[in-house]
Amino acid sequence: MEIFKQTNFDFLGRKWPFIILSLLLTAIGLISLAVKGGPNYGIDFTGGALMDVSFQKRPAAEAIRSALHRRIPGEISVQEISGTQEVFISTGLNGRSDQALQTVRSDMVASLNAAFNPNADGKLDFNTTGQAALADRLRDPLARAGAGLSDDQLTDLTKQITAFRDSPPRSGLIRNLDELRAVPGVTQKVLDVLKQECFPGSFAIRNVEVVGPRIGSDLRQQAINVVLIALAAMLVYIAFRFEWIYGVAAVIAVFHDTIITIGLFSLFNKEIDLTVIAALLTLVGYSMNDTIVTFDRIRENLRLHVRGSFTEIVNRSINQTLSRTVLTSGLTFLTAISLYLFGGPVLNGFSFALVVGIIIGTYSSIFIASPILIFWQNLAENRKRSGRGPRTGIKAANVPDARMRPVAKAGKGMAKPVR
Repeated sequence: MEIFKQTNFDFLGRKWPFIILSLLLTAIGLISLAVKGGPNYGIDFTGGALMDVSFQKRPAAEAIRSALHRRIPGEISVQEISGTQEVFISTGLNGRSDQALQTVRSDMVASLNAAFNPNADGKLDFNTTGQAALADRLRDPLARAGAGLSDDQLTDLTKQITAFRDSPPRSGLIRNLDELRAVPGVTQKVLDVLKQECFPGSFAIRNVEVVGPRIGSDLRQQAINVVLIALAAMLVYIAFRFEWIYGVAAVIAVFHDTIITIGLFSLFNKEIDLTVIAALLTLVGYSMNDTIVTFDRIRENLRLHVRGSFTEIVNRSINQTLSRTVLTSGLTFLTAISLYLFGGPVLNGFSFALVVGIIIGTYSSIFIASPILIFWQNLAENRKRSGRGPRTGIKAANVPDARMRPVAKAGKGMAKPVR
C-alpha cells in the first residue's frame, strides 16, 4: 500500500534545521541531567516505603493515587490485590530512618482520611490509631462517664482492644464498634465512650515498611552492558549485510534517539522506572529497524546503478520508502499518543517515551543516519582524488559508477555514461 507515489521531496537539502534541532535538544538534555545530578529515578531504582492498606470497600486505584498526591510528592504506585479489599501502595522515602517512615505513614493517613473519611467530626479513627493514642483519648471521657480506670487498667484495656482489632479475621479493620463487646473489660459504659470518641474508619494500615530498590547499581550496570553489547552486535550484523559505515550510522542514530529521550525526561522532571526502561529498549529496536529499511533501499538502488550522485540516490531512496515510514510510524504514533492521553499516570512515563522516541527515531533515520553516509562518501571521494586514504567509499556508490548504465546492444558489454 502506497500513500505517496513518485514523490521527490528534497529531504537532504533540508537536513540542517533538523541537525541543529538535534544538537540543541541533546545539549539542553545533557545540561539538565548535569544540573539535576542525573536522571530522576523512580521507586524501582531508589526504593521507598511500602504500605499495605485494607479498605472496607476499596476505592478505585486512581482515586487513592489522587488522594495521596495532595500531600506526598513524586511517584506513587497503587497495586490492587485481586479477590480482596487490600492495596499495596509504594511511595518515595526521604531517608531510611524510623522517623522518615513514620512521617510518610502520617502523611498517608491524613491524605486518605481527608478523601475517604470526610465526616469524622473530630472523632478518633479507631482503625488507624495506636494503643497509646487510644488510651489518651479515652482517659478523661471514661472518668466523666463514671467508668474511670487507673493508668495500668486503661493500658491493659486498650491493649486488649487493639489486639482484638488487629487479630484475624478483622486484621486491623473494625466495621462496627459493637464488635468490641467481645473484648473482656468492655462494659456498656466503655462502649458508649468509645462510640462517642471514636469512629470505625473506612480503611486500616496493616503494615508499613522500607523497601529497597528493585534495580540495584549492579543490575543497572548489567542492563547498560547488555544494551551496549546489543548495539555492538547490531553494528556487526549491519556491517556484514551492508558495510561497516552503515552500522556506524545506525548506531549513532540510536544513541541520538535515546539521549534526547532521556534528556527530555530530565527536562520535564519525569521519573524513570521499569516501564520507561522497557519503552527505551523498544525504541532502540524500532529506530534501528526504521533505519535499516531506508539503508536497504539505498543498497538496492546502488546495485541497480540508479542514475544520479550518491546524495540524489539517498534522497530518492528516502522518498521511495516514505509511504512505508508514514504508515508504520503514523499508526504506532497514534497508539502511543492514545496511551499518553488516556492511559493515566501509571502509563504516563511509558507512553511519553514512546511518543517522543517515535518522533525522534523517525526523523533520525532520514536526517541523521543518511547524512552520515553522505558525509563518509564525500570524504572518501575527496581523499581518493587527493591520493590519501581511505581509497574506497561505499561500494557502487562513487559518482562515475552510479552514473553509468549498460549498453542495450547485443554483444556490447561496455558501459557508457548517461547523457
